Amino acid sequence: MILIDPPLWPARGRVWSHMVSDISFEELHAFAPVVGLSMRAFERDHYDVPSELYERAVTLGAEAVGCQELLRRLTDAGLRRRKVVRARRGTGPAF
Repeated sequence: MILIDPPLWPARGRVWSHMVSDISFEELHAFAPVVGLSMRAFERDHYDVPSELYERAVTLGAEAVGCQELLRRLTDAGLRRRKVVRARRGTGPAF
C-alpha cells in the first residue's frame, strides 16, 4: 500500500509530504512517476512530495495517514532506512 502523510514539512520555500510503501520499494518507485515525481525526489526510503501533488497522490490511490502512522507502517514493513550520520574529519577528540 502506498502511504502519504500531510504536507507539513517546510523546506526550500515549499511544504512537503512523505510518500512511502509498506510493501516494497518497487511498488513505491512504480507509483511515483504516475503522481508526477522523478527519482530525484527519492531519499533513502521515501519520496518528498510537494504540497501541490498531495491531492493527486491521494486521488490516484495513496492512503492518507498521519506522520506517526506512516513511520510505524514503514518500520513494521522492514523498509525504514535511517540516515547515517558520519563524523566529519577533524571534529572528533584528538588522541
